[in-house]
Amino acid sequence: MKNLFLLILISLLIACNDLPKDAKNTRKTVVENHIETKAQKKSLEDEFVAFKKALNKEFSTKKTSPLTDEDFAKFKSLAFFSFDKNLVVKAQVEHTPDADFISFPTTTNRLPDYRQYALLHFVLDDKSYTLPIYQSEELMQKEGFEDYLFLPFSDLTNDNETYGGGRYIDTKIPKGDTLVINFNYAYNPYCAYNHKYSCPKIPAANDLSIAIRAGVKKFH
Repeated sequence: MKNLFLLILISLLIACNDLPKDAKNTRKTVVENHIETKAQKKSLEDEFVAFKKALNKEFSTKKTSPLTDEDFAKFKSLAFFSFDKNLVVKAQVEHTPDADFISFPTTTNRLPDYRQYALLHFVLDDKSYTLPIYQSEELMQKEGFEDYLFLPFSDLTNDNETYGGGRYIDTKIPKGDTLVINFNYAYNPYCAYNHKYSCPKIPAANDLSIAIRAGVKKFH
């Protein structure tokens, strides 16, 4: 039976694709991502609890923590919204195979290349929404990461309840024409914790006119 989580090593690629060139710290991070399976051994809420524990372990471990030394010294836990089953949605996948790779603006002068893999169409609170989902050109060249997708988004909680720059979700290329978006696994880019990181900015097309009260909250 497959795990609901896939343990991924993100080495300067997705969460904040990489560090600025002048940064000395090039350590890796570990993020656990939700993968839908037919046979679920644990409930989604139980898996969310495991996700929180794994993320807090990453942040409280010196080798993997993105925190500044000052914040690391007093770190106890990240703040999360409560699990919300209504924010686990099944999206229709509209593939965009002719999309070109484009340079993504970041919080530094770095310009990583992504292409729009598909458009995700879904319904929340009886309203229809669409989010583009992307594929990293660099990540496609790394063995074992060829099918990874990057879903950045911003919403009405930004600046108040969540990080002002928006949040990310990582997932994989689906086998069919649907993809589960579990907003409970939305996490902050590393630049939300430390200015030395270089993080992709949220495209205007990925802004949602709804409050997504799920996932990781604002730090501090």
